[in-house]
Formats: sequence, C-alpha cells, structure tokens
Amino acid sequence: MLSDDQVNEIIIEVENVPSGVQRHVASNQIFPRKSSANSTFDMVSSSVVDTIDSQIFSNGNDRKPRLLRFSSLNESISQSHHGPESLGMDETCSFHETVQGQKLIASLVPMTSRDRIKTIRNQPRTMKEKRELRKIVDKEKSKQRHGALEANCCAQCLNSLSLASRRTKSNLSELLNYVSLWQKTFKVIGGKFGTSVLSYFSFLRWLLRFNIFSFVITFSFVIIPQFTVAERNTLQFTGLEFFTGAGYFRDTVMYYGFYTNSTIRHGTGGPSYNMQLAYIFTIGACLVICFFSLLFSMAKYFRNNFINPHIYSRGIAKLVFCWDFTVTHDKAVKLKQKNLSTEIRENLSEIRQENDRLTLHQQLTRFSAHIAAWLVSTGVAAACCAAVYYLAEYNSEFLKTHRNPGAVLLLPFVVSCINLAVPRFYSMFRLVERYEVPRQEVYVLLIRNILLKISIVGILCYYWLNIVALSGEECWETLIGQDIYRLLLMDFVFSLADSLLGEFLRRFIGMKFITSLSLQEFDIARNVLELIYAQTLTWLGIFFCPLLPFIQMITLFIMFYVKNISLMMNFQPPSKAWRASQMITFFIFLLFFPSFTGVLCTLAITIWRLKPSADCGPFRGLPSFIQSIYSWIDTLSRRSGYLWVVWIYQNLIGSVHFFFILTLIVLIITYLYWQITEGRKIMIRLLHEQIINEGKDKMFLIEKLTKLQDMEKRANPNALILERREVEQQSPLHVEELNAAPDLRLRRSAQDENLEV
Repeated sequence: MLSDDQVNEIIIEVENVPSGVQRHVASNQIFPRKSSANSTFDMVSSSVVDTIDSQIFSNGNDRKPRLLRFSSLNESISQSHHGPESLGMDETCSFHETVQGQKLIASLVPMTSRDRIKTIRNQPRTMKEKRELRKIVDKEKSKQRHGALEANCCAQCLNSLSLASRRTKSNLSELLNYVSLWQKTFKVIGGKFGTSVLSYFSFLRWLLRFNIFSFVITFSFVIIPQFTVAERNTLQFTGLEFFTGAGYFRDTVMYYGFYTNSTIRHGTGGPSYNMQLAYIFTIGACLVICFFSLLFSMAKYFRNNFINPHIYSRGIAKLVFCWDFTVTHDKAVKLKQKNLSTEIRENLSEIRQENDRLTLHQQLTRFSAHIAAWLVSTGVAAACCAAVYYLAEYNSEFLKTHRNPGAVLLLPFVVSCINLAVPRFYSMFRLVERYEVPRQEVYVLLIRNILLKISIVGILCYYWLNIVALSGEECWETLIGQDIYRLLLMDFVFSLADSLLGEFLRRFIGMKFITSLSLQEFDIARNVLELIYAQTLTWLGIFFCPLLPFIQMITLFIMFYVKNISLMMNFQPPSKAWRASQMITFFIFLLFFPSFTGVLCTLAITIWRLKPSADCGPFRGLPSFIQSIYSWIDTLSRRSGYLWVVWIYQNLIGSVHFFFILTLIVLIITYLYWQITEGRKIMIRLLHEQIINEGKDKMFLIEKLTKLQDMEKRANPNALILERREVEQQSPLHVEELNAAPDLRLRRSAQDENLEV
C-alpha cells in the first residue's frame, strides 16, 4: 500500500465525455488527492487485467475519434501491493533493465565502433538514455576486454586510435569553421542576394587563401634568404614608385634583378644555400601545388555539385523538413529563415524554368539574336586585341621620346579602360538575347569576357617574350615584372573607382534625378572575370616579381570590403532567383583553363628557350634558366647517394612519355566521372517517375476504398448509430474490451515516484 508521503496527487481527469458516459462516472472513479489514494489503487489493481493496451478515442477540433494507447499501465499500478519501495524514484525500472534493453545491449557489444554509434543514434530515445546506453555498452566491452587474450591489444589500440582520429578531425573541422574568414558576412549576403551573388564572394575568398599560401612559400624560401645578403638601397624614394613600380623598388626584393646568383653561406663551416636552385624550385613548387590544388578543387566541387544525387533532387527535403535547432539567437534565426526562403525561391524558379517551352518562331528569333551578339562581341574583342598589339609594339619608341616617369602608365591605362568598358558593353546584349535561364546568361558573358581578357594577356606575353626579352635591354626580367605590376595596380585602381564612384553615382542619380533607373543587379560575370584576370597576372609575374602574391592578397582583402559595402547599398537582389551551386566549379575551371594553363606555357617558354640577362638576377651568365637544373643533376650523378634523384628526373620529370600517360589517366578519370554523372541523372529521373506513379496508385486505391465505405454506409445506415449508443453505455475503464471510450488524460504527479506509462 502507498503512504501519504509517497503519493501527492493521482488524478484521472475525464474531458469531453458524452452525457451518457458522464452518468457512469462516480465519485469513486475520480481519485481524491491523499485520503483515498490507497483504496483507489486497490480498486484499480483488482479490476484492471495484467496488461492494459487500450485504444482511447479523443475528441479533436473536428470531433473525430483518434487512437491513443496506454501501454503496460498495470505494471506500475500493481506494484503498489508489493511495498512502498517499488514506487521510489531510484527503484524505477529503466529501459536498460528490461528484456528488450538487455537484448539490445547484447547485440551492440560485438559491433564495431562505427556500427554501434550508428545503431545507438537511430534509437528512438532521449539523449540522456542514449548516453547511458553507450556507457553500459562500453562497460560490457571493457569486461570482455579484461577477459580476452593479449592478442586483442592491437585491436584495442586500433580502436582507440580510430576514436582519437575521429575526435581530432571533428575538432579541427569545428575550429576551421570558427576561424573561417567572413562567415557571418557570407550568411548575410546569401540570405539577401542568394547563392548566385554569394558565389562571387566565395570565389574571392578562395583566391585569397591561394595567394596567402603562395606568399608564404616565396617569402620563406626566396625573400628571407635574400634579405640576409642584401645590400643597402641607395636610390631615393619619391612616392611615385607605388604607381610605376620603378625607381626605388627596382633594387629591392620585389623584382627578379635584385636577387644574387651566388651560394649563400654564413661562416666558414656553415651550411650553403644555392639561390639559383632555391629560386627556380620555389617558383616551380608553387606552380605545381597550385596546379594540383586547382585539380583537387575542381574534382571536389564537381563531385558535390554534379555527381551527388541530392543535387538533382534540389535538396527539397533539407529545405522543408530540416531546421538547425542550435540556432537560438533572434538575429541568427531571422537570417536562417531568410536563407531558407531564398533557397526555396531559387528551387521553385528553376523548376518553373524547366517547364517553360518556346515556340519555333521564338526559338529562331533568339537563335538569330545569339548569332548576331556573338559576331559583334568577337569583332569587338579582335579590334581591342589589335589596338593593344600596336600600342605595345610601339611602346618602346614612345618611352624613349617621353622621359616623364608617368609615361610608362600609358599601356596599363589603355588595357584597364578596355577591360572596364567592353564587359559593360557585353552586358547590354542581355536586352537583345533575353535568356530565360540566368545561369546561361552568366556562362555566355563569362566566356566572352574570358576570351577578351585572355587574348589581351596573350598579346602582351608575345610582346614581352619577343620584343622586350630580345631587345638587349639591361635586366629585361625586371622590366617585365614592372609592366605586370603596373597592369595589376591599374586594374585594382579602376575596380575601386568603378565601385566607389560609378556604382554609388548611378544609385545617387537613380534616387534623386532619374527615378526610372532603379537599383541595378550585381553583374557576376564581369566581377568574376576581374578576379580571374588579376590572378592570371599574379601567376604570370611571380617569376619576375616574387612579391606579387602579397600585393594580390592585399588587393583582394580590400576589394572584399569595398564590394560588400557597394553590394548592400547600391544593388538589389536578382529579379530572377536561381541556384548557383555549380558556379564555383565553372569559375575554377575558367581559372584553370585557359588562365593557368596559359601561364604555364608562357613560363615554360621563358625557362627553356630564353636567355637570362647577363648582369642581373640569380641566373646571370647562363645560356638558359633551365641550365641551372641541368648542372645540378650532373653534380648529383657523380654522387652515389643521390642517384635516385637523377632517376626520378630522367624518367619522370624530364620524360615526355610520363606526362603523356599522366594526361591520359586524367582524361580517363574525367570521362568516368562524366559517365557516373549521366548515369545518376538517369537514375534520379527514373526514381522521380516511380514516385509519381506510386502516388497515382495510392490515390486510386484511396478512391476505391472511399467508394466501398460509402456503399457500406448506404447499405446499413443504422450500424454507426447503434455502435455509438453502445459506446456511451460503457464505463471508461472497459475501453479495451469494447474498443470505444471517450478522451481520457491521465495526470500524475508524485514527489518521490517516476513511473513509466
């Protein structure tokens, strides 16, 4: 029997019970608080059978019955006859002590760590119960380990190492996400402008990390050793060097001509440092790492954005049915809601665009407009390249007749004007072409702009390698480095002027004078091509100006904040929402080809075919830049301990067949990935059709079932009324036998009990 201290209140409350049932609810069926607790439990335990699993009808808003189950209520009630200790909070039977719990623990013990964690995670239990279950399983495994043989120590060590590696990987991932640059700003941009505009800033951050890595390598292995033997600069600094790159900067570590060709050695017995090998190997290693990083990034984004099946299902389940419950701050919640809203709009817009179909006349009209736009854009690009070629060809004569230091800015100024004006002219073609899918419009603009800018860079490379390098000028490598520095700096100045003056001025005119000019949309293609163009110049000039990655790093850091401020103040969200999950892949592909591959070809021609300057630079006096490596290999071939290095160079690095096989393997892997992508597209389409057909089958069966129920009601209309009268005549405690009871709710509160219902 229960005492008064153990029971505070046990009430069975009857709500929304029909009048016929309320007459049967006597005072002894509604439990009192303290005085009648014992008698009530005697009455319930004597009348309730061993297992109560009753179906109770509850009245909802539509007054239709719903099923509610009480399982094993008599187990906790019948324990009242066995003593007061059976209802204590500490003595309550937990899930782990039941037969099902013991079976679950026994099945978890022999599992591997990964399978055990996955099984516990899928259990329909609270987090506290899952933690207790994991502790119990760990104790059982430790008992078995103590009784096992010593041969299991290796497996135990492997499990411990695996667990430690998983925890370390998780902690590092959380740390990287925490220290990631501009994470909060990215969420704001994505929530307001969508993933299309966000892709530009993601690409900018990716390039910034790239240049930080390149600068760390060159600074560690080239610039710092040169500082140790550098002579004092006697030239006067005027401030104009920031724009021209000449003058005082010429005799600094900024340019190729300042570096020594001797072996650096501090002390008589100290280690030596060959500057020739350090210079060419550092630049080469930086480019090789960039090459494989680009390949890895393209493969990763290609796998995430093209191969994974959730891309073709558009992640609808994630958007609609998932919410991050760790987000509790009001601003963070609003930002998360805005992000989800933008993503849903992008998915719906893409679905609508896929369903749109054009007539034959509309298709012919747009095809003609596309052909005309391509002809005009190609002609404009050819004219610009011709203008740059003739200006570069007569640039030397122009500089000889103009002694003004600012005259060297003529060529960079003209090139920057072309890069600023022509892409805006290309953007006006959208009024004629009228692409239905915004992604196609961005792709077309990117291709046109990349052809223009890469063609201009190709013309300049031809000018540098065939005119400047063969003109007999003193230290022509430094002259090329100064030209690239001026191009990069002038492009940065024009980008700042365009953002701070052009975009703000257009917004001011549109708000004050011409109200028909609404806020413009962010031009993704033009801004991305500015980044690709600047990065191409950085890679191209890293051999002639090792500090270019540092300069590019500063410009990217400044441009992020300038573009972010201008975006928030001068632009509106895209009028056509569209997903840009695959844009980053396309950006990196354009950066790889033709930008990076063109840079590799240019530097290869420079290193293998051109003759270095005779009076400056680390390779002075050599017939070619690559001759330093040939001499080093000859030196190693005479040492027996370094023959493996000679073999690697002769059979791998210096072998054409090796690179042919490597290229063939890359092409085969690319083809396999493409076939996997196409196969998964077909599979996703078939699964979509199967889901649609199953839905139609279910609707057909539901209609048939509804018709049969209607026919049965028409055939026997009095059956439902008789069943309801029988329900109203029964007691609420006999709900299992007759399967009809009102809506009951059991409320229990006790000071020292924790019964499971």
